[in-house]
Amino acid sequence: MGDFMQRNEFGLGATVLLWAATTLTGATGAVAQDDTFYAGKTVTIAVGFSPGGGYDIYARTLARYLGAHIPGKPTVIVQNMPGAGSLTSVRWLDGPAPKDGTVITAFNPGVITDSLTSPEKIKVKFTDFNWLGSITRDVRLCYAWHAAPIKSVQDLHDGKEFIMGATGTNTSNYVNGAVLRNLFGFKVRQITGFPGSNEMRLATERGELYGDCGSWSSIPADWIKGKRITPIVSFTTRRLPEMPADLPFIGNYAKTEEQKQILNIVIAAGELGRPYIMSKQVPPARVAILRSAFDKTMKDPAFIAEAAKQDLPVDPATGDEAQKILESIYAAPAEYVEKAKSVMK
Repeated sequence: MGDFMQRNEFGLGATVLLWAATTLTGATGAVAQDDTFYAGKTVTIAVGFSPGGGYDIYARTLARYLGAHIPGKPTVIVQNMPGAGSLTSVRWLDGPAPKDGTVITAFNPGVITDSLTSPEKIKVKFTDFNWLGSITRDVRLCYAWHAAPIKSVQDLHDGKEFIMGATGTNTSNYVNGAVLRNLFGFKVRQITGFPGSNEMRLATERGELYGDCGSWSSIPADWIKGKRITPIVSFTTRRLPEMPADLPFIGNYAKTEEQKQILNIVIAAGELGRPYIMSKQVPPARVAILRSAFDKTMKDPAFIAEAAKQDLPVDPATGDEAQKILESIYAAPAEYVEKAKSVMK
């Protein structure tokens, strides 16, 4: 019996050692394979808007530096894919886009809010994607063109009409305008169907639009330096040094607990700023490689210097941080989510 036990224990131990060796070899091989996978490849960043806008400029700046931090140093290109307020580029990830880790999407986080309040229309849940992170947390505000009849938020209180543009009803700037109109009763008219922010800027300069609600980083630097715009109200409590110190926060106008809860739901996604995601079907090892490359790019002195030269704020969130923000958005109380639906119209 003892001889049998010794042989059995030896045999079991040998089996375990063999399994462990095989597993480790397989794991090492998988890592090695992913370390060389990107060599000679092209990584595409699909931007959900037309060229020339803030999302496009950020993505092209990222593309110039991201590849250097990916093993194999692949070429990184930008492909513009406008449509449905950037939702087209998001849906592409789980549609015909490759699922091998060579496709990343940049989109407007306003569609996250829409996925919460209109799931039957959007049919996308953003926890079903891999998150690389965000280049900057958004600082959002509404501003008026210098020649427009709107000079302050008081003009909105007094009933003056504020004409804005939007690419679709699920973008952050549309949501901000809808909040002004439906939650606070301001007279805001929104014209949808623009391909991107560049076309809206041209319409603003022509006097067809009175201004916009958007990210501070998306406002052309010459508009700010030349005082061609007037900031009227902020949608975030954070302030940048170059912003007016007395710019009012929209939350100050919320008089009831219900208004405060609804406001939190409809503007929370704006904190994600400039997010980048991939399909959930991308192999975990490649997700880890790209997350690491993204984080390293955010600390790359050359990337930071170029972003500063273009007046692009860099205040990154990692993939884990972005997913935690996302989870808090989806955890909003159902009763207030239902009420938020009417605000988004």
